Amino acid sequence: MSDRTVTILLVEDDKVDVMAMKRAFRDLKIANPVVTAKDGFEALQHLRGEAGLNPVPRPHLVLLDLNMPRMGGLEFLEELRNDPSLAQTLVFVMTTSSAEEDRMRAYAMNVAGYVLKHRFGQSFLEAVAMLEHYWRVIEFPT
Repeated sequence: MSDRTVTILLVEDDKVDVMAMKRAFRDLKIANPVVTAKDGFEALQHLRGEAGLNPVPRPHLVLLDLNMPRMGGLEFLEELRNDPSLAQTLVFVMTTSSAEEDRMRAYAMNVAGYVLKHRFGQSFLEAVAMLEHYWRVIEFPT
């Protein structure tokens, strides 16, 4: 992979979960820039550079919760995959939903992975460390 920094778009409506994710990045010494969005609608604005926002720089990776107001994660994925300029965006779902239907729908929309949030213990730190290793070794779409 090139030396370009990967920007993380964290799409999460729960402020406690956002703080926990940022704390995990800090604890693991992950210094990548993090942009947050409280729902899928706001995430699309960030990715497209709409509503006065600068577009999230490439390469970027989306960490997506599923259960959010206004536009949930699955609706966001549908919109993302139907937008030719964003369709190849790498997305990891990070959710409390263990429903097989949610997991199957997410994978049908080409997510890179589906990670269950186990309420931010050691297994959560291990999941974040695995994600960081992943984005350091892969080649991103341009």
